[in-house]
Amino acid sequence: MAVGPPSLPASPEPSQGQPALVIPSDWQNLPDEQLLDVRFCELGLSIEGSNLKPRIAQLHSELAARGLQFRPHYWLSTEWFCPDGVPGVAIPFYLAHPRLMRLENTQMLEVEGGTPEWCMQILRHEAGHAFDNAYALRRKRRRINLFGKPSQEYPDVYLPRPYSKSFVLHLDSWYAQSHPDEDFAETFAVWLTPDSDWRARFHDWPALKKLEYMNQLMSGLTNQPPTVSTRRRVEPVDRMRGTLRRHYAKKRAHYGLEHPNFYDRDLRRLFSDAPEFQQNLKASRFIKRIQRDVRRRVAEWAGSYQYTIDQVIVNMIRRADELDLRLKYPEEQTHLDFMLMLTVQTMNYLHSGRHRVAL
Repeated sequence: MAVGPPSLPASPEPSQGQPALVIPSDWQNLPDEQLLDVRFCELGLSIEGSNLKPRIAQLHSELAARGLQFRPHYWLSTEWFCPDGVPGVAIPFYLAHPRLMRLENTQMLEVEGGTPEWCMQILRHEAGHAFDNAYALRRKRRRINLFGKPSQEYPDVYLPRPYSKSFVLHLDSWYAQSHPDEDFAETFAVWLTPDSDWRARFHDWPALKKLEYMNQLMSGLTNQPPTVSTRRRVEPVDRMRGTLRRHYAKKRAHYGLEHPNFYDRDLRRLFSDAPEFQQNLKASRFIKRIQRDVRRRVAEWAGSYQYTIDQVIVNMIRRADELDLRLKYPEEQTHLDFMLMLTVQTMNYLHSGRHRVAL
C-alpha cells in the first residue's frame, strides 16, 4: 500500500566561504555525470508540453468512446503506479523529457513505457487501477469471485504459468498472474484497447469470463460520476530533494542491475582473459555475431520484448570488451551456452520485480 510523500528536509546552507551549488537552467545539455547530481525538484518537469500529453489525450478519447465519464488525474513520480485508494496515475519522470529518457536507458538498460505503444499499454493498465479506486470496485462480490481477494498480500516475486489461459495477456511477464488487482487492471486494459477484438482472441479461454464481466461492469458505469474524487498525489518529483544519482543507485541495487560488473560472473564462465586464450576470437565480436539469433530465440521462449533482451546483450558486449574476454570453448558449444545464460538472465529479470507491481 502506498503512503503519502515523505517530509522534505530543508535545503542545506552552503558552508561559509563556499558558493552554493548552482544548477544551470539548461540541465538537459549536461553530461550524465553532472546530470546525476541534479535534484528532482530542480528539473522543473511538467506533463504539459511533453510527449505524455497526447498519450493521455488518446487514453481519454478511448474512455469517451466507451461512454465512461471518469478521468484519472496524473503526476510525475519515480515509477509507474496507482496508489491504493487514489483514482490517479503516477508516471515516471523520465518520460517527460527525451534527455531523461536517454539517462534512464543508460542507467537501467531500457526505458519502461518509452515508445508510444508501450506507454499506451501501461496507461491503460494504470487506468484500470484508477477506475478500481474511483468506484470502489474491489468490494463487489463478483469481482472478488472472478479475480480473487484484493487483500491478498503482494508477492516480492511471482512464478508465472506461461501457458495458463485463465489470465489475459497484455503487459509482458504474464503480469496479470502477479496479484488479483493486477489481473483486474490487465483485463481492463485489454477490454479498453481499441480494435483488440478480445472476444475472438480469448474465445476459448477461461479468461473470457473476466472480460465479459469487465464489459458488463463498465457498461454499468456509463456516465456515472466516481464515488472517490480525491486528487492526492503521492511522491511527486517536484517535491523531491534527492538527486538522480541517489535514485538510480537505489534502483539498480533493488533490481540487481549494478554496473559495471553485473554480468561478470556469467561471462567469465563462458569466456576467459587468460594468456593462453589471447589468440582466440574476442567474446564481444562473437556475441555480436550471434546476437540476432539468440535475441529472437530467447524472446520466443520468454515472451519478452526483443529490444529489452537486446539492451541486456549490448551491456554484455560492452562488459566483455572491457574485460578483454576471449572464447575458450568451441563456438557451437558457446553459442548454446550463451543462449541458455541469456534465457536465465531474462527470466531473472522478469521475476525480479523489475516491472514493479503497481499498487
